[in-house]
Amino acid sequence: MKVALVCDWLTNVGGAEKVLLEFHKLYPKAPIFTSKYDPKGITWFKKADVRTGWLQIFPTKMRRVLGPLRQRYFSHLDLSEYDLIISVTGAEAKSVKSGKWLHEKGKKSKNPAGIHISYCHVPTQYYWQMYDEYVKNPGFGILNPFVRFFFKLFVRPLRSADFKAAQRPDYYVTISKYARGAIKQYYGREATVIHPPVEIEDFMLCNNLCKCQECKNCKGNNKSGNCQCGCCSQLVENLDLARTYVTTSRQVNWKRIDLAVRACLMAQRHLLVIGEGPEHKKLVKMAEGSSLVRFLPLQEKDDLARILRFARGYLFPSFEPFGIAPVEALAAGCPVIAYGQGGALDYVRDGKNGVLFPKQSAKSLAEAILRFEKMKFDSKKVSESVKEYAAERFDKEIREYIDEKVK
Repeated sequence: MKVALVCDWLTNVGGAEKVLLEFHKLYPKAPIFTSKYDPKGITWFKKADVRTGWLQIFPTKMRRVLGPLRQRYFSHLDLSEYDLIISVTGAEAKSVKSGKWLHEKGKKSKNPAGIHISYCHVPTQYYWQMYDEYVKNPGFGILNPFVRFFFKLFVRPLRSADFKAAQRPDYYVTISKYARGAIKQYYGREATVIHPPVEIEDFMLCNNLCKCQECKNCKGNNKSGNCQCGCCSQLVENLDLARTYVTTSRQVNWKRIDLAVRACLMAQRHLLVIGEGPEHKKLVKMAEGSSLVRFLPLQEKDDLARILRFARGYLFPSFEPFGIAPVEALAAGCPVIAYGQGGALDYVRDGKNGVLFPKQSAKSLAEAILRFEKMKFDSKKVSESVKEYAAERFDKEIREYIDEKVK
């Protein structure tokens, strides 16, 4: 087959980029069409055939205001020569037109049998399910009033164009039950749930991460998940992980890391915030120099897995259609305290591998932390609870799905 991959943008590392990488592994010769590519922000696709267009001239920081231009760009891409188009999208990349779609509309098509499968994370959130949150805080600082005014003014035609574009994919696949419901609600389309790939094996109870040969329990490979070697003991002691909660994320306003900071200050609990982003200074200021809250930059995978293995718990206050980071925490044997909406409902089992809290507020999260501490969790069972999300499972399911639709 002649295959094309399409994504909204390639400027940083995140869950969507991990999904695209898995598709790239499945179809390494397929070109990747995108609106903006920054090889410094994401190094995973340096050997791939990444193709951009006229939107590449815009600075990466302008990405959030270029939605209408992205929609125009993708809708005018001529990909009708391809047998299979796979879009990995949560925004405008679904606008591309397959040869089949063009043929059915009576338009010129190089390949009338070519189909488009959209792996859609969720309907474009700033137009639909998170519109109110976006209007409340667009994330442009002093320009917020200006952005808010024009966004309210143009949101109806933007929604109409987004809905029209959502009718173009021949088939939809999505990441969670919540996302499937949202695609049905806002786009009127049916979707098949195939959970995204997670690097479970790299986080499973710190499997094979301990390189220290001093460990008496695991003999250097930590398969027991109870490593007591010098390097792990030093890590636990330095970060005080036995009584510390962890949260990892891009520090943007809608991730709600502020709730984790406020809740831990409220409950007088230790918190380790890992990550970077435009909200970082605001979060540091919110912590007010308290010894309870500490900040670390992005960590290498091995170091992050070790931190999660020994942390008290993982805080996930964000409302997301899935959430790869909390699944990685569970794989490491770290129970998760999550907001009880969205994709978290697919993998967090209250009382078994974590706790769900009902309201997206610091008070509700603080209460959940106190409830969490009255429970006991088996690290091995917590880790095993997310085995089904491994990358191998994704490869198998998505291949079977594509084969069926292509035939």
